[in-house]
Amino acid sequence: MESQVRGGTRWKRFAVVMVPSVAATAAIGVALAQGALAASFSVSGQSFKVTADQLDGKGFSQYGAVDQGYTLSGEKAAHPVAVSAFKSATIKNLCQSVVTPDIPLIGSVSLTLKAGGGDKPVEAENLYIDIEDLQADATFRNIDIGVAAKDANKGPGIKKGDTTNPNGFAQQADTATLTGVKQTAWATTAGTFKLSGLKMSLSKGVKECY
Repeated sequence: MESQVRGGTRWKRFAVVMVPSVAATAAIGVALAQGALAASFSVSGQSFKVTADQLDGKGFSQYGAVDQGYTLSGEKAAHPVAVSAFKSATIKNLCQSVVTPDIPLIGSVSLTLKAGGGDKPVEAENLYIDIEDLQADATFRNIDIGVAAKDANKGPGIKKGDTTNPNGFAQQADTATLTGVKQTAWATTAGTFKLSGLKMSLSKGVKECY
């Protein structure tokens, strides 16, 4: 009985520490497939990495904002982000990873999500990605650079609840194609998110998409 109690305690600790990882990943997980999420939420203390072979988006806009949230120790934190918004998008060979460090008796644990690797890409509607860092080759069609954020009407508009200046800098385009995508993000939300060929896995150590 004593050994079972110790084992149970370890898994309880693991579950508690992994909650922020699941919260961060839920933005592109099952919860999104059920429809639109709340207008805003406090981001977890963990950013996550995303790669994709190609993202084809229609109705693109991008503006600056600040994500409010917490550190893993529970302190309040704010993260400046560039919000990339699409009325609709398809994503080929999506990979997302988030690492939870320093779990007692276990160490670091990596949560990896993959989808859209076959003939059916990931599909999204009213997609918002709060990006900290982005690397990609990009092609924009009919782009407007320097438009006021509140007047960027080619995309889905400023996300309700975002901390942003509506009179601040923004850009927009009819379509956007990004290839060789590597990005670090704090949040992703969408009205719908269809993940074809979804595979989610946990592994010990640091195993990220890039």
